[in-house]
Amino acid sequence: MINDQWREQLEFSSLFTDHCSRALIVILHMPYHYLEEIGTADIAFEATGRDLPELFMAAADATMNVMIDNLDAIESRETRHIELANDKLDMLLFDFLQEFVYFKDAERLLLRVCEMSIDEKDGKFFLKAKTVGELLHAARHHQRADVKAVTLHGFSVEKQDDGWKARVLLDI
Repeated sequence: MINDQWREQLEFSSLFTDHCSRALIVILHMPYHYLEEIGTADIAFEATGRDLPELFMAAADATMNVMIDNLDAIESRETRHIELANDKLDMLLFDFLQEFVYFKDAERLLLRVCEMSIDEKDGKFFLKAKTVGELLHAARHHQRADVKAVTLHGFSVEKQDDGWKARVLLDI
């Protein structure tokens, strides 16, 4: 129910323009609501590997597989070398996955890892990877979602009895 003060302002606004009075009514009663439990702009996955290079390669493939559904369609036409270092293993994986998003956005380049090494020295982790791939071709690469970023929400890398496991959430 509109009280007298609002009614006077509504009548005053309507003297000047009908648009203003409608805007005031919208403020009082919005004809929509958000359905947060239905929509999401994220995709989560878990990756595993017997060792760290296998884990990182699996996570890279999972990230690329969110972007396109046919990983085998990526041909080895271009090579990119990725070298990263970080004090934290989980942040090394985070940075590594961000490289795939960067190449997709900056160069329209889809990549897969063909060689990988991860070393630890003096409490710091060093990654060297050789990746191969090609430019995104809409007719051959069946696009699924546009990954915008790797997020830190729930991000983890854990040592398991039989290897390693990572949890990753991608913003799409």
